[in-house]
Amino acid sequence: LIVGYSIGYMDGEDEERRFFGYMALFVFSMLLLVQGGNLLMLLIGWGLVGLSSYLLIGYYHERPEAVAAAKKAFVMNAIGDATMALAFFLLIQHKQTLNFPDAFAVGPGHGWLVNLVALGLLGGAVAKSAQLPLQTWLPDAMEGPTPVSALIHAATMVTAGVYLIVRTHAVFEQAPHVQELAAGLGAGTLLMAGLIALVQTDIKRVIAYSTMSQIGY
Repeated sequence: LIVGYSIGYMDGEDEERRFFGYMALFVFSMLLLVQGGNLLMLLIGWGLVGLSSYLLIGYYHERPEAVAAAKKAFVMNAIGDATMALAFFLLIQHKQTLNFPDAFAVGPGHGWLVNLVALGLLGGAVAKSAQLPLQTWLPDAMEGPTPVSALIHAATMVTAGVYLIVRTHAVFEQAPHVQELAAGLGAGTLLMAGLIALVQTDIKRVIAYSTMSQIGY
């Protein structure tokens, strides 16, 4: 639907082809993230989504605000990618696998390991879903064209963090303290973002904060 809308919205733009190239890369990355059969494919898709969102947010590269917003989004997503990669290194070291069912059976006697892995996964989800404390990139990401805002805010990118937590729920179930932390971050974000949205004057930023608040749930 968003790509269909973009055809009319971007009609007559000087660099329309570049936009649809980035858009296709984003859709490919997102499908790879969701359909990858193991954690490595998920991480590759995760990184590519970060890259393509950087390209899309900075599409109007002659505007300094767009370039700054793209850089901020990329850096904050890279922090999440790094914590996820560290969690996966720990899994490889102890389980020698990144396949979904095998990697999740961390087993008893590894309390610290399962907590660290869950923390790493939570870090990735927090960055991608714009939760506290890595939330500031999302309102700035409105510098991209409107279809990009729709794609990043409503449809796919910010829900990737929710998908990750649901997909790896077996790890979180073994780490109750990290579960409580996730609940606390979600509750804090939904309150804070909801309150900030009330005082915004730019409609696109209102939508960004509202999205952040909803993802907090």
